[in-house]
Amino acid sequence: MESTVTMITPGLARDLAALGRLGEATSTESVLRGLTTALADGVPGCSGSAAEHWRDQRVVVSGSHSELITLVDEERRLGEGPSAEARRTAGRVMVGDVLSEGRWPRYAALANRWAVRSVLVLPIQVGPALLLVGLYSVRAGAFSPVGAHALADMLSQHVGVAMGNMWDFEEVRTDAAQLQEALNGRAVIDQAKGIIMQTSGCTAEAAFEELRRISQHHQVKVADLARLLVEEHQRKSRR
Repeated sequence: MESTVTMITPGLARDLAALGRLGEATSTESVLRGLTTALADGVPGCSGSAAEHWRDQRVVVSGSHSELITLVDEERRLGEGPSAEARRTAGRVMVGDVLSEGRWPRYAALANRWAVRSVLVLPIQVGPALLLVGLYSVRAGAFSPVGAHALADMLSQHVGVAMGNMWDFEEVRTDAAQLQEALNGRAVIDQAKGIIMQTSGCTAEAAFEELRRISQHHQVKVADLARLLVEEHQRKSRR
């Protein structure tokens, strides 16, 4: 039997730790791609890896190889297989040899088509999301229960940090975008008010009230109405 540490190499530990580093392009997809690539490269006996990120009944799938993404998608369509079982039970699922697997005959035929002989699926709860991490090998008996336990613990730690950091980063990025949108909206409203004040000789307060009255009548946002007014004024100025 494989020892506890055989599924965790120094390279794998390093690559998993790197998942928590954020960049401008960081997303759920990029974290999953990094995770599946790290597992495929770093776990002894692993020929490829796939990951399903489930949240609010929506799923994002990534894989180290396109064939594994297809396998996971087809398994979900069949409604049977190790990933489907892991999602249903929230427990680890192992297939020692696809050729002798009797629990899911349709899945076994599908996996055999892609030359998959053994499978290990690890469910990891990360906040509101469920991550199903699948390891696949072209040889039978590639993964041991003892090694799987240690690997699941390491993945829970590093993936939890990576996804938590990413969600925090996305929240900050969303807040910044909303603030910038609000500032841009305020600037164009001020421009529109100036145009109204110039043409009608009214006060700033009266100009804003006129904008608001027209926006309510036509059921458009004040900022959108102001933008249209400014663009029309600029077109007339160019003529």
